[in-house]
Amino acid sequence: MKILQIGKFYPIKGGVEKVMYDLMLGLSRRGVHCDMLCAVTDRQKSGIISLNDSARLLCISTWIQLSATMIAPSMIMKLRKIRHEYDIIHIHHPDPMACLALFLSGYKGKVVLHWHSDILKQKTLLRLYQPLQRWLIKRADLIVGTTPVYVQHSPFLKQAQSKVTCLPIGIEELTVDPDSVNRIREQYADKKIIFSLGRLIEYKGYEYLIESAQYLDDDCIILIGGGGPLKNTLQQRINDCGVNEKVKLMGFVPDEEVAACFGACDVFCLSSIWKTEAFGIVQIEAMSCGKPIVATCIEGSGVSWVNADGVSGYNVESRNAKALAEGIKKILSDPQRYAEFSRASRQRYEQMFTQEKMVNRCLELYNDVIHD
Repeated sequence: MKILQIGKFYPIKGGVEKVMYDLMLGLSRRGVHCDMLCAVTDRQKSGIISLNDSARLLCISTWIQLSATMIAPSMIMKLRKIRHEYDIIHIHHPDPMACLALFLSGYKGKVVLHWHSDILKQKTLLRLYQPLQRWLIKRADLIVGTTPVYVQHSPFLKQAQSKVTCLPIGIEELTVDPDSVNRIREQYADKKIIFSLGRLIEYKGYEYLIESAQYLDDDCIILIGGGGPLKNTLQQRINDCGVNEKVKLMGFVPDEEVAACFGACDVFCLSSIWKTEAFGIVQIEAMSCGKPIVATCIEGSGVSWVNADGVSGYNVESRNAKALAEGIKKILSDPQRYAEFSRASRQRYEQMFTQEKMVNRCLELYNDVIHD
């Protein structure tokens, strides 16, 4: 079996690329040949990068980036040239360039469509892309979503439910260094740490998390890791709410320090407000460390499916600062409940969201498609 995944770009910049990369490495380690065709912004990095005997990165130069889409015409020619080498093309959506390349490639084999999210923000792009998107949905032999909730509620997949299934995202557990954790705990001695991690952008709902600090006791501190365009706006919101001692914007957190932040926190909070947050990989990173979670209920999103309400934490109303605070306080106020949530959070990760389980499930789906 030879697989080709097609997606946006390399190096890894987001959740979609991480899923692609982890699947490629995981499958190749099982002896399944899996390559990844992707666009790169640095022309010097175009070409073929061999990762092992069964996995290659096929990097195509990007002409221009437009509406979060990599315009890379050479991807079309490359796919036409190599299309006969693969039994399955696994295409990751949303990526109009990848879809166009598949449409023009002449490929006749099996297609797996990985539906990570709907196109929500780029309305003009969607109008232009919609005919091609309809073709892709029809062309796919199998459509996989990261949660059953998201693909069931997507308006674009209503007529394709007979070939829709679920492939939850899986990650390797975070390796936590006790010394690094202790340094963070010492920095915030006698504080209960609520941690959140993500880009400082509108759909993350950080203004509501900041406002929630007004309802928390003084022994709580909210640490928000990540950079982004709303940094100054959010800092002003912290000032306006008078919670400078209870909320800290940490800025960009290097990969090597992320695990320590998860390990040091008492509760992880995902305050997102838009369906753009389709899954929330940060939730399963927290689960791998056995941390209870407070997340938001977003209509049509899979976020509140990942965090099982009353099991690994609580799901609360979005855009509601008081609800976020109540969820956090409810977890922290009862040591027995906290221990149960912590144990169940880790257990949910082990049962559903390990990288091994993701790769196993993907391999099962490939075999089903091949033998269909």
